[in-house]
Amino acid sequence: HHAVERQLCRWLLLSLDRLSSNELTMTQELIANMLGVRREGVTEAAGKLQTEGLLHYSRGRITVLDRPKLEARVCECYAVVKREYDRLLPRLTA
Repeated sequence: HHAVERQLCRWLLLSLDRLSSNELTMTQELIANMLGVRREGVTEAAGKLQTEGLLHYSRGRITVLDRPKLEARVCECYAVVKREYDRLLPRLTA
């Protein structure tokens, strides 16, 4: 398994790839459950990313402030999973 921080970065990016926003509404408890890790790990990882200016987290609302830096922190799994999502579930354009 990857470190919680890398898992969180991957999950955030994959979620944002399906939205037209840089903001998600999600509790740390739910993220932890989805990643299969402890909430404290998500709290610590999100706090570190927030301190470094990559995101802002408040009351269940996550705003990604610096996507390129977030992408630099993610594991190689992101590119593999994103490519498959894009192949299997292409975005619909209006």
